[in-house]
Amino acid sequence: MDVSKAIVILGKTGSGKSSLANTIFGEELFTIDHTINSETEKCRAATKSVNGRKITLIDTPGFFDTDRSEEDMKPAIVRCITECAPGPHAFLIVLKVEKFTEHEKAVIDKICQYFSEEVLKYATVLFTHGDQLPKGKSIMDVVDQNEFMKDLVQKCGGRCHVIDNKYWNNPRDEYRSNQFQVEELLKTIDKTVLANDGGRYTNEMLQTVEAEIQQEEELIRQSSENMSEEEIRRQARDRAYKKLIFKLAGVTTGALLGALFGVVVMVGAVATVLKISSEPVQLRHAVAKTVGVGLTGGIFRGAVGASGTTLGALTLTAAVTGAVKGALTGYDAAEGADSPQEAVKRANEAVQEEAQSFLDKTNDVLESMLQPKSKQSQNLK
Repeated sequence: MDVSKAIVILGKTGSGKSSLANTIFGEELFTIDHTINSETEKCRAATKSVNGRKITLIDTPGFFDTDRSEEDMKPAIVRCITECAPGPHAFLIVLKVEKFTEHEKAVIDKICQYFSEEVLKYATVLFTHGDQLPKGKSIMDVVDQNEFMKDLVQKCGGRCHVIDNKYWNNPRDEYRSNQFQVEELLKTIDKTVLANDGGRYTNEMLQTVEAEIQQEEELIRQSSENMSEEEIRRQARDRAYKKLIFKLAGVTTGALLGALFGVVVMVGAVATVLKISSEPVQLRHAVAKTVGVGLTGGIFRGAVGASGTTLGALTLTAAVTGAVKGALTGYDAAEGADSPQEAVKRANEAVQEEAQSFLDKTNDVLESMLQPKSKQSQNLK
């Protein structure tokens, strides 16, 4: 069977991700919404042969938008995880050719926050709105003028291209040609796949999700006849997505992004939740104790993190433990909910209650430590 190269398109809202996918495919397979709202509220995927290569483009919402609600983003992130499992062959980080502002810097900072060095081995920076390139300049000329963009491109192995979804259709200059740039981009992806020994980017979390999808595929094969493998895969992904939404209701958006893009502590935390969420309740609680109920700082980090708050002062070890514990707390609380919204509400209430309990205990300890020594002595008597 001809294996399609899976390519995930990432970038902020309005950067031209959906238009880029249509430009690469040479037809409008992705709907463009020109209203003020995001053009892609849901993660979408399409497959087609382009210049002799079979590719699947996975178009995503603005994962790195700085003004999007975390809870609004969670379903789209889970959908992206199921669409690209067991892992994509490449990532395209989409930015606009424009004057670099603090907003663009914030987006790049967020990308660097969630992307591990491993992910960047599979990533290419792709600039849209190429008509804004100064005359006689290449995209690397523009990149070299900005330290933040230059640093990101360097981390991606120097892989960088430019395209113009609107104007570069009948150019006189070969460089300013969509046809030329698409072929150059696909060549870069070919080289990236070859450099990574033909493999996909994957991690424990993506492999765990793939195992869930394969289980669903087997169930569908047993109950359905004369169904193509492509349709079986599609239905299996849909079933897995619905299950994962509930299983991951207590996990933060940040943890999901970190797990998808290779932040080691988040990969382990989210994968642990997925693996044990189908086990008996007694086992889940036993695992929760094993992974660090004794590290109260970590528990607090997980509880606060699961309710959408961050606390940067805690150690990395505490964060790992807390992420797992907080996610488990959220999962247990969400069990039995009638909808993802109710599951999230239950999870947030549970972890907030746990966080408040820890805060109260911490305040008592701090007040005791801050008392004058003489008063502490009296208390001891």
